[in-house]
Amino acid sequence: MRAQPIFMTFKKSDVVNFVVLMTLAFIAIPMTVQTDYWYTSILIPWLCLSLAAIGQQIVMGYTGQLALGAAGFMAAGAFACFNLVLRVPDLPFVGALGLSGLIAAAFGILFGLPSLRVRGIYLMVATLASQFFIIWMIDKFGWFKNYDTSGIITTQDIVIFGKSMTTPMEMFFVLVVVVTVLTLLAMNMARGSTGRRWMAVRDMDIAAESMGISLLRTKLQAFAISAFYCGVAGALFAFTYLKSLEPVAFDIKLSFKILFMVILGGLGTINGAFIGAAFILLFPVVLNTIGNNVFHGSIDATIISATEQVVFGVLIIVFMIYEPLGMAKLWDSIKQRLFRKESASVDAPVNQAGVGK
Repeated sequence: MRAQPIFMTFKKSDVVNFVVLMTLAFIAIPMTVQTDYWYTSILIPWLCLSLAAIGQQIVMGYTGQLALGAAGFMAAGAFACFNLVLRVPDLPFVGALGLSGLIAAAFGILFGLPSLRVRGIYLMVATLASQFFIIWMIDKFGWFKNYDTSGIITTQDIVIFGKSMTTPMEMFFVLVVVVTVLTLLAMNMARGSTGRRWMAVRDMDIAAESMGISLLRTKLQAFAISAFYCGVAGALFAFTYLKSLEPVAFDIKLSFKILFMVILGGLGTINGAFIGAAFILLFPVVLNTIGNNVFHGSIDATIISATEQVVFGVLIIVFMIYEPLGMAKLWDSIKQRLFRKESASVDAPVNQAGVGK
């Protein structure tokens, strides 16, 4: 029997979607978006959090492990990248970015070990320890913050091939390249033999083990890759969006936000990570715009914030009950209906006058 390849080839639709997205990212958006606000407040954090959501998808959506510590791994990657750039001479930013992901992956393996013995809510509590331990370690040992007493350290400039990427558009391009490469890798892994092992463990780990799949290797691999993605996302989040580093920026709220992105976007889907991140980021902007323009600021900001949390909670309950695949499934259903209508109109019989009956 011929062994299945680890990385699968892309379909024609994947190539078409890739060309369209790259055209939008490198041509349409730079030509239409001229203000720095959209880059610094919308597009850059969207790409960073989407990458972290892909990492959460790998361990939760594909492998079925309830993990809640994405922000901790993001903090590990962010502070690792800062120290690598600071302390390793002539280390390129891309190299520091990859090494910071590997350091976060090491933490992922360490805190993924409980998945071999516990599952469900108990595993979620166990992985939550990574969130508090990593933040505590960064706060406890001043070396990670370069002994800065202010508590907030400024990140270095992103230098690629001797050029400093300082403008929002330049940092957006860096993000597009990194996120595109890692997204393609995640898609290939999910479709290949690696993804099939993940999903076998997710659906029934006892049956997967009886078929010869190593639970130890598969689960730790998923935790390592997930933490790698979160570590790279955390480094990019700090260097392109925050422009500074402080442990409080990677608190438990960020972990829950990434969890909500995965649930609302759709469990076990790569595009669901991007859809969920876009919704989580844009919905508060829409609420504030409605409050300021429609109600002319008469609604208090605390009420708007509370409304945002209520809507998120209701949507999570609705999607978990009626549509576990989230907004990604809804988007696919809309596209299929549109395509069916178009094909029906094209294939409709015509009379002698050439008018569809």
